[in-house]
Amino acid sequence: MTYDAAGTAEGLDADLVVEYHDTLGSSNDRARELAAAGAPETLVVTDEQTAPRGREGRAWVSPSGGVWFSILLWADGDPAATPVTLATAVAVCEGCRQAGVPARIKWPNDVLVGDGDRGGAKLCGVLTETGQTDGDRWLAVGVGLNANVDPDDLPSEADATTLRAERDGEDVDRRRLVQTIVDRFTELRAAPDTVLPAWRTYADTLDRRVRVETPTEVIVGEAVDVEFPGSLLVQTDEGDRRVVTAGDCEHLRPVQ
Repeated sequence: MTYDAAGTAEGLDADLVVEYHDTLGSSNDRARELAAAGAPETLVVTDEQTAPRGREGRAWVSPSGGVWFSILLWADGDPAATPVTLATAVAVCEGCRQAGVPARIKWPNDVLVGDGDRGGAKLCGVLTETGQTDGDRWLAVGVGLNANVDPDDLPSEADATTLRAERDGEDVDRRRLVQTIVDRFTELRAAPDTVLPAWRTYADTLDRRVRVETPTEVIVGEAVDVEFPGSLLVQTDEGDRRVVTAGDCEHLRPVQ
C-alpha cells in the first residue's frame, strides 16, 4: 500500500477521516482550518511541512520522509481533563519500539532514544493546541517524528536523531507506523485511566534530577511521579514536593 490517504485509511481502526498532502505549511494549521469549518474528526498527514512549529512557537524542521501528522479531535467537556498529549507520546514511543528503536519519554511529551546522564537524542515532539468553534471545544494533536530522514537534514545544533539512523540506515514503513500510533492513541483516549501507567512505563524523566522552567519560576529537584492529567511531581532540594503543570524540563546530571 502507498503512503497516501487511501493507503493510510486502509487498515486503520480509528474512526477518522484521512487527509494526505505532499506538502503543507503545518498539519496543525490545517487541523485548525478543518475545526473552523466544523469538519469531522480527521487525521491530517503530510510528507513534508514548510512552516512547522513546536511548543511555544519554536521552529521545527519537517523534511520529506518524516512522519508529520495532526489529529483533529472534538472534546467532550474540558479538553484539559484528558491527558491526550501524554497519550500521544505513549503511542509514538510504542510505535518506535515496534520498529526496533528503544524509545523513551521525557516529560511531558518528547520521545528520545539513547543513554546518558542527561537523556538521549530527540526523535519526536508533540504539539497540542485547543480552540472553540460554535461553542464546541476541539484539539489539534500534532506529531513530528524524525522517521526516514537523515540526521544531516536536521539542524546541526539540534540534539536529535532519526529512526533511519537508529535502524542503521533502514527505512520504516511510514504508513504502518502512522496506523500503529494513531490506533494506539485512540485506545488510550478511550481509556484515560490507562494513560499515566503506560506513560510511567516508558518515562525517562522519573527518578532523575530535573530543572523545570515554568512561566513563573525555575524548579530543581528529583522527578518522582506524574499525576492526572499529566502534572510532574518534583521533590526539591529544600524538601518540598512541587506540582508542575507546564514547563520546559531539562534532565540534570546526578549530584556527585
